Amino acid sequence: MTSALPDPSTDFGARVSRRLADELIAWLTVVDGVGTPQPAPIWILWDGESALIYSLASAKRLEHLRARPRATLHFDGNGQGGDIVVLAGEIVDAPEAPPAPDNPAYLDKYGELIKGGWGTPEKFGSQYSVPLRFTPRRVRGH
Repeated sequence: MTSALPDPSTDFGARVSRRLADELIAWLTVVDGVGTPQPAPIWILWDGESALIYSLASAKRLEHLRARPRATLHFDGNGQGGDIVVLAGEIVDAPEAPPAPDNPAYLDKYGELIKGGWGTPEKFGSQYSVPLRFTPRRVRGH
């Protein structure tokens, strides 16, 4: 499949690649049953083609995204209207993904935050037990 991401040799493409790999917080927006966008801050693990997200099993977003898998993922700007990255695509369940406590790359990125908020990866994983995968189809920004 051809990548929806901009060429990483361009300034914008390099920023998109860096932010997908390095940013700790992104915003996922799904649409609820009455058509209202529902943004939520999330943690992502980028693999070069898609973002792995672990969700609370009780999150309303699961019902919404299963009914309407089109979603957007974006990052905060630079506070002055710049460094905007918005990715549009689909989000689906990812049953093939390991649980968060068994995902070394996820723990490398978020281990300190998990320790500070949940104490152990196992406690985090017992709450954030539903793996999801967001695959971008389009990207825009500046």
